[in-house]
Amino acid sequence: MSEYVRTPVSPSGLKPGRYFAAGFAGEHIAGTEFVIGAMFVAWGVGAMDVIKGLALGNLLAVLTWVLICTPIATNTRLTLYAYMEKIAGPGFMKIYSLINGALFCILAGAMITVSASAVRILFDIPPQVEWYPSDTGFILVVMCVGAVVTFAAAKGFTFVARFAEVSAPWLVCMFLVGALVIMPVLIEATPAVTGIKTFGDFILLAETSIWIDQQSGMNFWHVVAIAWGANLAFHGALGDMSMLRFARKTWYGWYSALGMFIGHFAAWLAAGVMGAGAAVLLSTSLTSLDAGAVAFQALGPVGILAVIIAGWTTSNPTIYRAGLAFQSVFPGLSRTKVTIAVGVVTTVIAGFPFVFTGLLNFLGIMALVMAPTGGIIVAEHYLLRRLGGIRYWRAVRGSLINIPAVATWLLALLAAAFLHFAAAIHILFLFLPAWFVALIIYPLLALALGAGSVDRSQAAAMEEAEVRRRRDEKAWLDAGSVSVSRPGVGWHHIGLALSATCLIVLLATGLYGYISGEDTTAKNVLLVPTIVYFFISILIVILGAPDKDDVADHE
Repeated sequence: MSEYVRTPVSPSGLKPGRYFAAGFAGEHIAGTEFVIGAMFVAWGVGAMDVIKGLALGNLLAVLTWVLICTPIATNTRLTLYAYMEKIAGPGFMKIYSLINGALFCILAGAMITVSASAVRILFDIPPQVEWYPSDTGFILVVMCVGAVVTFAAAKGFTFVARFAEVSAPWLVCMFLVGALVIMPVLIEATPAVTGIKTFGDFILLAETSIWIDQQSGMNFWHVVAIAWGANLAFHGALGDMSMLRFARKTWYGWYSALGMFIGHFAAWLAAGVMGAGAAVLLSTSLTSLDAGAVAFQALGPVGILAVIIAGWTTSNPTIYRAGLAFQSVFPGLSRTKVTIAVGVVTTVIAGFPFVFTGLLNFLGIMALVMAPTGGIIVAEHYLLRRLGGIRYWRAVRGSLINIPAVATWLLALLAAAFLHFAAAIHILFLFLPAWFVALIIYPLLALALGAGSVDRSQAAAMEEAEVRRRRDEKAWLDAGSVSVSRPGVGWHHIGLALSATCLIVLLATGLYGYISGEDTTAKNVLLVPTIVYFFISILIVILGAPDKDDVADHE
């Protein structure tokens, strides 16, 4: 499966919106939600600061996908790595891809650790809250989980998207149900609250027993920074070009709202509720619990499955991205072989839960390191010609490395380091100045070092080729070549209706657990509709007729 690693996606390879709706929802309703959602509780950030901060930060993240990442992805139809090589040269890309791929490996490893934190409950393995593994059984669990995740990522974009398509709706239900089922525990532990009848009652409960303002120094703006910057590598640094290059329409970037406001808003809040409730049930500190322990206390056996699948839905596409990064360094190897190798390395990393235990700092570092490249790409794509330069001037000149790009990256990181050490700016905020420093410095350095003096006729020929490609793509789409044929659509709709019924039963069970306080009964009942849901949904994906848009995944 070539997956258009170094060339623009052909019109026949473009995907409909449902792939991106499922992809965003599945990837961002994931294992990290259990960790980050509970982290706000441990931080001691006030309830309203958490709610308002998440709302603003997630809105900014969606707008970054919509206004920056998706337009460039659909305009070029290239992966981030192919486009960055065109701008900055193969020398730059080897360095960038190695760093980017390594960061993605570490992040995917954290997600495998999250999944393993649930599986370890089945074997009575203690929580892994140190940076190193403290039980050999945990290492074996990580190896098994890593093998499954690597297999899924090696199958390619369509397989990853379909896995998310099945998992995402169920995961949404599990976060909501978990919060509902464990809510009576918090109400019982809060004398000032006898029930949740109004939003004011919920806020009183939240301020008293969940997000208790401890004047810790972490506040509204820190929450905004996390919500916006947690996925900076994907939107502001354009990592999601690898996925969004397949989008038929630019407005598909709005599907990121599904991931942000269901995953990084509702799920983070629900995870906070579950984390606080689990700590009450176990009479322990939240910092001593891992994601598996929290989900098991809230959802019972189904909670174990929820954390496993939540970790998979993030680690699958993250390993896929890491595979693309390393393949750009080793183009002679197939994407599948590189992805398998990446999966092995990622699994080894997952055995050492240092990222899981220090996820906040890692996300801040990842956002900071990747931010300048986003500013460089935006400057080259939009600003350089307006300032009198020539886009793709490095390619026209034929140099192996774009010196202004390298200098810009280093200067942006130095500026961020200065702000951190001299002005005590928290690492969570540093991605923003780094991005804008790169946006400003790069075109100035490029113009000073020859971006306006290369052969304009050769540059014009490159631009004309791009115009022709986009014109041919538009003609293909306008001709209606993307129509979908689904034999047996009646059975398909019946399956969807049955799956939806299972989700309704799950939500009803959560409401029953909340109203009655019978959490044990609710946890046991959840297992049956979950099994039925996955059985039906997997059949829909496997037996459903392949869409014509699936021809993207070809040799």
